[in-house]
Amino acid sequence: MNDSLRTPLKAYRTMAWIVGCLLIVLVLVGLPLHYGYLVSDAAWLEKGVSGVPGTGGSGWRLGSFISEYLGILHGWLYMIFLACAFWLSRKARWSIGFTVVTLLSGTVPILSFWAEHRATTRTRAQYGL
Repeated sequence: MNDSLRTPLKAYRTMAWIVGCLLIVLVLVGLPLHYGYLVSDAAWLEKGVSGVPGTGGSGWRLGSFISEYLGILHGWLYMIFLACAFWLSRKARWSIGFTVVTLLSGTVPILSFWAEHRATTRTRAQYGL
């Protein structure tokens, strides 16, 4: 059984880290630049796009780019993460509660890393990997 868990565990861990890092960049960099820039004092000093103040600055443009493209990429990769986590949960015979907490923790920035560590530690201890 140990060998049959190595691939799902590796896939889960890889996707958890990729999705977790992308979510942190999206939530802590992209969205604040995109939406927060509109309400900052400096935003009113810049020439806006289509008459919207603050939409012409480099911070807003960077935030918009990150929000749009990284948001889409994160969404697709999150679906792969869910599939990998579910695959591992069935192979490792996790309880429904443990599986649900692991899947939901992947939606919260930084908490996803705790969930990955928790799931990896449990699986390795239980199956001697």
